Amino acid sequence: MKKEYIIYKLSDQMREACKIDNELFSKFGVKRGLRNEDGTGVLVGLTKIGNVVGYERIEGGGLKAIPGKLFYRGLDVEDIAHGLMKDRRFGFEEVAYLMLSGNLPNKEELAAFKEIIIDNMPLEQKTKMNILDLEGSNIMNILARSVLEMYTFDPNPDDTSQDNLMRQSIDLISKFPTIIAYAYNILRHSTQGRSLHIRHPREELSIAENFLYMLKKDYTELDARVLDLLLVLQAEHGGGNNSTFTVRVTSSTGTDTYSSIAAGIGSLKGPLHGGANIQVVDMFHHLKDNIQDWENVDEIDTYFNRMLRKEVYNKTGLIYGIGHAVYTISDPRAVLLKELARDLAKEKGLEKEFAFLELLEDRAITCFSKFKGEGGKTVSSNIDFYSGFVYEMIGLPQEIYTPLFAMARIVGWTAHRNEELTFQGKRIIRPAYKNVLDVQRYVPISKR
Repeated sequence: MKKEYIIYKLSDQMREACKIDNELFSKFGVKRGLRNEDGTGVLVGLTKIGNVVGYERIEGGGLKAIPGKLFYRGLDVEDIAHGLMKDRRFGFEEVAYLMLSGNLPNKEELAAFKEIIIDNMPLEQKTKMNILDLEGSNIMNILARSVLEMYTFDPNPDDTSQDNLMRQSIDLISKFPTIIAYAYNILRHSTQGRSLHIRHPREELSIAENFLYMLKKDYTELDARVLDLLLVLQAEHGGGNNSTFTVRVTSSTGTDTYSSIAAGIGSLKGPLHGGANIQVVDMFHHLKDNIQDWENVDEIDTYFNRMLRKEVYNKTGLIYGIGHAVYTISDPRAVLLKELARDLAKEKGLEKEFAFLELLEDRAITCFSKFKGEGGKTVSSNIDFYSGFVYEMIGLPQEIYTPLFAMARIVGWTAHRNEELTFQGKRIIRPAYKNVLDVQRYVPISKR
């Protein structure tokens, strides 16, 4: 039997073996995707890190949609972001300190923390050479590979004491920007034949500024401040998002930090998790090309309804960037990002495009609600609706959109890993699956 044939045969058999009647999920009370019937997440743990709020419970049961809120260690992210905007300063390092320690730093503590980050940003020479020699076409895979390599250079990689966990956390937060910038420049050099320019981080720059400097050198002050805000807004999103839960699940086994974080990177790479901003950008370009009058509500509504009916664009029936698993009336991250995105569009001369995107946001929500009819879920735009457009305005390539998400979320990942391992009374996370196959009798191969 040819090897190619057996692969196809195995594939067909796998398809049959994986079929499960949907009615069985209700019969056995299985909560698919760890979701309750009302769409909320099944409570599987407790945390003091992030809190994502999109609804409130009402008397007699049921949920009431409310404007979205995001809290970091009990602090409203809206207050944090507006404080940074008002002072026109960079805040990602401050948020990282808050998430890791549970406390806001004073000036001296923040200055010392920034020094440690800068000291840890340079990569091991062997890591740089491996990125260069092994190359790769996907920066998320290169990032995961590089994180696993960090195990080799760590003098105490398996030590899960609090001091060592904190040291590893800071090292990862510091090195993610350098790995991503280095990997992209290597990728561009190998695929586009461009000259290889490697710039090293500078001690007077913030993480956002250093990343832009290492990646492309030229950037404006507003470019850096908007990127910093994006990092702040994407640093954490509760323990239930897929990649953070992956980090907590793996951490509960007692595995090393680098294996756990590499698993989180693999989760975030999935298009249903970290790649939504790319889908929004692609959709936006399609709409710019296919809608003649960017101010015509009727034309926009007609096209969105055709998208919902799976007649145009990619025929999935989806409007990317609209809707969220938790947020209902509004995603606070999208609201905050839009404030600076408007300023950035003015600086870049893209005010017409921004106005079009705003109108698309409004009409997409309206069309979606009408399409679903009475009783349909209340939806809003999410952060992805604007983040991809912001990345484009800054001049960032699509290859690093999802890695940038990881560069922000490493803060939340490490904070949750540390909480999982430091919490007294911890247990390995091990949910159950109900087997729905009847018991079979083994038949020797001679009789098959």
